Amino acid sequence: MPGPVKRSVMIAGHATSISLEPEFWEALKAAAEAEGLPLSALVARIDSARVEAPGPPNLASAIRVWLFRRRDDYPPPTAAE
Repeated sequence: MPGPVKRSVMIAGHATSISLEPEFWEALKAAAEAEGLPLSALVARIDSARVEAPGPPNLASAIRVWLFRRRDDYPPPTAAE
């Protein structure tokens, strides 16, 4: 399995580097398409929810958890989680 791939994504007008394994990039792309959003808009939405959480995880971790919850139909995290 190949290691993480670093890509630059624009969030709120700023380029942000994110390192994810190729499988997560593919899943994120598919999720964005399913929601009718550009990839950067979906990442911005995930980032917005992430920073509202107490002790927020890094963005790559937040994306992985978001994809896991989406795939397994887990309820979205609340601000208290």
